[in-house]
Amino acid sequence: MQELYYQYKGLLFKLAYQLTGSVSDAEDVVQDVFLKIYDVPSEKLAEPKAYLCKMVTNRCRDLHKSARKKREQYYGEWLPEPFLSSENDSMDLVVQDDLLSYAMLVLLERLSPTERVVFVLHEALSFEYREIAELIGKSEVNCRKLLSRARTKMGIASEELVHPEAANHEWVHGFMAALKQGNLNQILSMLDQDVVLVSDGGGKVSAAVDPIETRELVAQFLLGPVRQASMIEGVAVIEIGQINGQPGLILRSKEGIHTVAMLHIEGNRIQNLYFIRNPDKLKHVG
Repeated sequence: MQELYYQYKGLLFKLAYQLTGSVSDAEDVVQDVFLKIYDVPSEKLAEPKAYLCKMVTNRCRDLHKSARKKREQYYGEWLPEPFLSSENDSMDLVVQDDLLSYAMLVLLERLSPTERVVFVLHEALSFEYREIAELIGKSEVNCRKLLSRARTKMGIASEELVHPEAANHEWVHGFMAALKQGNLNQILSMLDQDVVLVSDGGGKVSAAVDPIETRELVAQFLLGPVRQASMIEGVAVIEIGQINGQPGLILRSKEGIHTVAMLHIEGNRIQNLYFIRNPDKLKHVG
C-alpha cells in the first residue's frame, strides 16, 4: 500500500486538482481514496493506475454535485485555487510539465463533469481513448465526441495544441516593474485591446464583482485599487512566485499575502488577468 501511495499520489493529485480546481479538495480526495483502498480486494488492483484513477474520478464527480450549489451561490466570480510550488515541493513535480495552465483551469469550468474528465485524462494525462472509455464506462466513440465537444466549449480548434501561453519570468518582471512605478504607458503596451480581468474575493474581501474589460479600464484598475492595495508605507510590495508551476504575482500587506495574480498571454500581450483574493483560496500560497 505504501508503494502504491508513493508511486501514484502525484498522478492522483494532479487528476483531482484539475477536476475540482481546489488544492484542498484534491488533497482530501487522494487521502480518501488511499483510506478506502485498504478494503479493496487485491484482485481488483491488478491494474492499480486505472483503478485508482477511477476512484478519484468518481469521488470528484460526487464533489462536483455538492459544489454546484455552492458555485451558484458564490458571490462574484469564481476562480480556481492556486498554490505556491517550489523545488522542494513534491507537488511541483506534478505540474512542471503540465499542459493545463492556470488559464486552462479557468476554461475547464465551462465543461460538464464528464467532458472535464475526458479532457483532463486525454489532454493532460495522455490517457488513450480505450483507457478513458473503460474508466468512465462509455464507448471510445462517445469519448471522442465528448472531447470534441469540450474543445468547442473552450474555444480550442480540433487540431490546436492545448497549451495556452503563460508569461515567462522576464515578462512578469517587466509587468511587475510597470505596476510598481505606476507606468501607464508601459502597462497599456502590455495589454491586449480585448483584455479581461477577473477578480475573485468570494464576498470576503473587496474585489471587482464583474469582469473588467478593455485595455483602458483594466489599466485604470491596475493603477488604482490594485496598486493601492499593494502599498505599504508608500512602497509597492509585489513579488514573483512560482504558482501552479508558472510565474505569478504575489501582493503582500502587513498582514501577509492578500492577492495572487496570474497572467495569460496571447500574441505577446496579456489576454487575461486572474486576481485571486478570497483568503480561503490563498492557504496554499501563504
